[in-house]
Amino acid sequence: MNKSEKNERYDRQISLKELGEAGQEKLKKAKVLVVGAGGLGCPALMYLAGAGVGKLGVVDFDVVRLSNLHRQVLFSVNDIGVSKAERAAEVLKQINPDIEILVFNEKLTNSNTLNIFSDFDIILDGTDNFSSRYLINDACVLLNKTLVYGAISRFEGQIAVFNVSKTNERAVNYRDLFPLAPADNEVLNCAEAGVIGVIPGIIGTMMANETIKLITVIGEVLANKLLTYNALNNHFFDLELSPRAETASLIPKGISEFESFNYEAFCGIHSAFDLSYENFEPMIKNSKIQIVDVRESGETPHIKNIKHIHIPLSKLRAQIPEIEAETIVLFCQTGKRSKVAAEILSKHYGKSRKIFSLKDGISALQKK
Repeated sequence: MNKSEKNERYDRQISLKELGEAGQEKLKKAKVLVVGAGGLGCPALMYLAGAGVGKLGVVDFDVVRLSNLHRQVLFSVNDIGVSKAERAAEVLKQINPDIEILVFNEKLTNSNTLNIFSDFDIILDGTDNFSSRYLINDACVLLNKTLVYGAISRFEGQIAVFNVSKTNERAVNYRDLFPLAPADNEVLNCAEAGVIGVIPGIIGTMMANETIKLITVIGEVLANKLLTYNALNNHFFDLELSPRAETASLIPKGISEFESFNYEAFCGIHSAFDLSYENFEPMIKNSKIQIVDVRESGETPHIKNIKHIHIPLSKLRAQIPEIEAETIVLFCQTGKRSKVAAEILSKHYGKSRKIFSLKDGISALQKK
């Protein structure tokens, strides 16, 4: 890009006296990694690319689905089935061909996270599950990386900036907000609770804004604060966060401990009731097995090719019906509520029934 094109592309933000040429140069030298090219990651990536962040990384191992399109604004119907990370990079290059974009079409794990994070200054967490959030947080603490966190559900969203010390005390991190993972049935993700499409756009854009402020050292970032926004009444409120004395002991000490830490077990993801799709498939036509949909009434998609009955989890909690089959397979949208239902039935029937929860729920069926 020649000087004339550079001035034209970034003219509107360079003209801000708080940012100027010096701030634009800081953006050019910045290295930012966005984990998750979903509802939060898409708007964050678009605005960071447009702002001229010199090195932008995208981590996502999923593919584009039709259900993504109402909120994941980087994609179109023509992208269904393609890699989110790779397609996001292609679109971002069209927005700003003068920045470097690195694609990580893989799932973050204990073994690759530290290596991927090491080459970036700021990490944006746009994931939607607790095991990933704890893994990302702990890696940022170990590597002393700033973490911009966002989360959404239904009509609400929240944002915070972690691992930035405003005083001489220890910097606040995600574990100071949630020292322990919520119970497995306590917090539903977007696939189960739903989300209005504009909320990730609002929160993702705010995440990009906090990142730009961090890079250019302007304004006041949300360090040691959690900001929550409600779209139904347009209310914002923020909560001051402080380091907890017990939190430091929860974070793995050193690389070897981090790489061996079981984040899924820590978040209660593994269950004795888990049944994989591969093991479920040969059971479908067995007349001696009762398959139960525990989603609430009106949830879609409907499953027509599998014979089953419908008992919403809310009704199951209130009154357990008598199920004569000795083997019961429960399913929901993602496998979270069916696991709760399996716990309830297990306590009711004891060892007189074999009870399973379809791991990953209907999401597993849709991938086949």
